Amino acid sequence: MSTTLQGPWRQGNWVSLVALGLVGCAVGPNYVRPDPPKTSSYTAAPLPIATVVADGQAQRFVAEKQVDADWWRLFENPKINAFIAQALVDNPTLQAAQATLRQSQDILRAGYGVFVPQVVGDVGASRQTSNLRLIGSTAPNSVFNLFTLSATVSYTLDIWGGQRRQVEGLRAQVEAQRYNVMGTYIMLAANIVNAAIAQAAYHAQILATEDLIVLEKKQVSITRAQADSGTVPFSNVLSLQSELATTQAPLPPLRQKIDQANHLLATLLGRAPANFSVALDTQGLGLKDFKLPEDLPVSLPSELVHQRPDILLAEAQLIIANAQIGVTTAAMFPSLTLSSTVGINSTSAANLFQSDNSFWSLGASLVGPIVDGGTRWYQRKAAIEAHDAVLAGYRQTVLNALAQVADTLRALEHDAETLSAQADAVHAAFEALHLTHINYQTGIATYLQLLIADEQYHQATLAYVQAQAQRLQDTVALYVALGGGWWLAQK
Repeated sequence: MSTTLQGPWRQGNWVSLVALGLVGCAVGPNYVRPDPPKTSSYTAAPLPIATVVADGQAQRFVAEKQVDADWWRLFENPKINAFIAQALVDNPTLQAAQATLRQSQDILRAGYGVFVPQVVGDVGASRQTSNLRLIGSTAPNSVFNLFTLSATVSYTLDIWGGQRRQVEGLRAQVEAQRYNVMGTYIMLAANIVNAAIAQAAYHAQILATEDLIVLEKKQVSITRAQADSGTVPFSNVLSLQSELATTQAPLPPLRQKIDQANHLLATLLGRAPANFSVALDTQGLGLKDFKLPEDLPVSLPSELVHQRPDILLAEAQLIIANAQIGVTTAAMFPSLTLSSTVGINSTSAANLFQSDNSFWSLGASLVGPIVDGGTRWYQRKAAIEAHDAVLAGYRQTVLNALAQVADTLRALEHDAETLSAQADAVHAAFEALHLTHINYQTGIATYLQLLIADEQYHQATLAYVQAQAQRLQDTVALYVALGGGWWLAQK
């Protein structure tokens, strides 16, 4: 990025600098928004129109569709809607971000004060003594009262625009905090939905495991009866009991994960876990209670850079860094301050407002660096390097955002394929288990065949539940990756 100044000051430059200052320009580079990504797609291979059908549903990718501002309502879960409404009011992290935004707004309002003349009033009363011998008088010292009422007006001319650049940076700081609030708001909603989906998935896994436990207990009972009658060895009973214990072992960790998900939900809602009733507050959080959104938005990459809060925050930081170049450049120029004082004083309060007690002064001061060891010059160079670092960070943020959207779009394709395969696996495993169980009861199948069928059905069921949850959570990830639709909520 080009800058106004190109080298250390030379004495011959002062005339041109003063001429430049008289027109009231702002030194340093004006901010130019970086170009949007030179691509119209997120992935190298074209996106399909829709995913494969899984669980009776296919998700369609709709080009240039806007992200719904309240996208979580597309899951049609009233409990989630109520959770997010409460979190937007009570979540401490969001409250902290909002307070920081208000702080930056107040700092900006304070910054505008540099464009207004500063007026300082002074009211004083003192009792003094004079030593007339200092001026060669032999008169005795006198003691008197002195009452003073005065006002001083001073104004530093923003000749080089350093103050304007400073306020420009403060405005960008407000925008940065605004996008921080938006990012916090979006992630808060996403975390609530994801925690609820995870809780529902854990619950579904527990139910599937408990169903299998019931079946395995029946198998143990049947095998024990067969062992008692001498038709099978007792080792078959022990093997099935071992399998039953193995099936029961994951239940405590799954219940712990449900507890952790509920504790997280309580925290996100601004509530202590002890005040979050699992029985009441998490009703309606089964996987079947989440509707899968079918029409998915795919906005253009050129729009993404103007929508995602993290990219906009990075751009605001770039504006701040750009303005700082102007601030450090202006510091290399002389500053001109105008001042005026007017007031009255008197040795008697009663005579204070008489016309002959007034005084006034007018003045101007021009202060500029002469020799500073290159301090200001290198401060400006440091600001330029800082700007370049922030610019590189901005570009990396954009690349990360494009990659996140690309990852999520591909994940949704593969989620549907995985879920479809897992649904087929569950159906096949259930049929195999059912037939094997019948054959085992009639003595056709061995206990080993029954164990294998049990394990296959159990694993297929758990994988199916996990695939359901992953598809829902990746759908949430897409809404977040595309910016969360916050700009529509403000219209």
